[in-house]
This record gives sequence, C-alpha cells and structure tokens, in this order.
Amino acid sequence: QVPLVESGGGLVQPGGSLRLSCAASRNILSFRLMAWYRQAPGKQRELVASITTGDTTNYADSVKGRFTISKDNAKNTVYLQMNSLKPEDTAVYYCKSQNWARDDYWGQGTQVTVSS
Repeated sequence: QVPLVESGGGLVQPGGSLRLSCAASRNILSFRLMAWYRQAPGKQRELVASITTGDTTNYADSVKGRFTISKDNAKNTVYLQMNSLKPEDTAVYYCKSQNWARDDYWGQGTQVTVSS
C-alpha cells in the first residue's frame, strides 16, 4: 500500500479556481506516473490528467487549457490546479499512483462542487 492523501476540494462558484493536492507517503520519483481521476454521480471514473516521472503530462480534452497538473518531488506531492471551473467539473477527485509493475494505488478522494 502507498497511502495517498488528497486535499483542497470544496465548493466554488462557476469560473472560480481550486488547487488539489495529493501527498504520497514515499518518494514519488519511484512511481511510473501520478494521475488525477474524477467520478461524478452516476458516471464512470475518468482520467483528468497524468504526469510521468519524466514530467510528461496528459489531459482529458474536457479540461485542456483550464487544468494543470504538476508535482513537487521534494514534497512528494502532486497538484491539480483547476481554473475556469464549470458545473460539469463537479465530482469526487481521486489521486492515483502507478508503479513500474503497473500496480495502481488510490487515494480516498476529495469532493469538488461547482455551483452558484
């Protein structure tokens, strides 16, 4: 197990911003990649953004230009900066780490609600 602890979720108005954090219990450079997923009520969990150990990033089309994934290796923390939030971004956001054996580890999730 690799405990991952997400934080930073909350209620925000449309057009607002939030920054999610995912703190890992060990050196994130030991992982093949880190990623953020989200799951809205009644929908499947979907990839939002990912970042590899070499800092290659990937984004879902729905968040390109609005969300930015980054990491601080010294703090073993991955971030998701979310700008220009829309009501359809409302979901539980999960952090995932994947090791080189392709084993996945998940955090407990943090709720993001975009509403006026």
